Amino acid sequence: MLTVAALYHFTRFPDPEALRAPLARCACTNGVKGTLLLAREGINGTIAGTREGIDAVLAHIRALPGCETLEWKESSAGTMPFGRMKVRIKREIVTMGQPDVDPSAAVGNYVNPQDWNALIAAPDVAVIDTRNDYEVEIGTFAGAINPGTKSFREFPDWWRENAHRFAGKRIAMFCTGGIRCEKSTNFLLGEGLPEVFHLKGGILKYLEEVPEQDSLWRGECFVFDKRVSLGHGLRQGQHELCHACRRPLAPEDRNRPEYELGVCCHRCVDEYTEADRARFRERQRQVERGECFGAAGG
Repeated sequence: MLTVAALYHFTRFPDPEALRAPLARCACTNGVKGTLLLAREGINGTIAGTREGIDAVLAHIRALPGCETLEWKESSAGTMPFGRMKVRIKREIVTMGQPDVDPSAAVGNYVNPQDWNALIAAPDVAVIDTRNDYEVEIGTFAGAINPGTKSFREFPDWWRENAHRFAGKRIAMFCTGGIRCEKSTNFLLGEGLPEVFHLKGGILKYLEEVPEQDSLWRGECFVFDKRVSLGHGLRQGQHELCHACRRPLAPEDRNRPEYELGVCCHRCVDEYTEADRARFRERQRQVERGECFGAAGG
């Protein structure tokens, strides 16, 4: 069984490029795969490997400037959920496009998973899901507001257009692991809100720690690796990816007439040209041919 570690940390890296090669070398030496993003504002990513390999990479990251208090969330996978190791330099470790947002300066009030149910049940609290629309579609908290955003970059505009709906309300927000809420709560504080809350450790920590019989979560949680979705207890869910649009598909979605393996699904059937679909079909044939050769070779 492999260990999967999801992590992020906001800190100031004056020269993230100088950190890239040593971090990649540490991961590869220890057989760890996944994606880590470095930016001047910090580090973000998900990695998988043996217990020893993950511990080695986490120790390396905790030794980086300002990362000694790094926290992460762990789950498991029966097979490697990533194809290779990537360490990339980005402008932001999660893209919001708001240069004045600085989570290292201030964020909202953290709420532990055990206290989350009571908060979001309060009549003066509005609960907002800060994730993308396709993530929300497969699972969210009961009663949560879906902004319907296609990317996190759209959240500031959505808020400014809808802020009047939440007058007199306390705002509670959540996301997969917590990173988007670090930025969105800092953004709302900058917009003048006096009191903002967010789920500490995100949905993954809630699904790990809150018993299913007490849970207000409905559905599964989308994750950005080959497992696609996780449920209570961080058990792998039933969703698979459409390899054309990279959106999650439930078992019943794969029975719809629009679905073609590796080519399209009901969400993207009208988003690509026939030339695109011909290219996707050829890619799928190559994948299937490779799998057959691999099986034949033992």
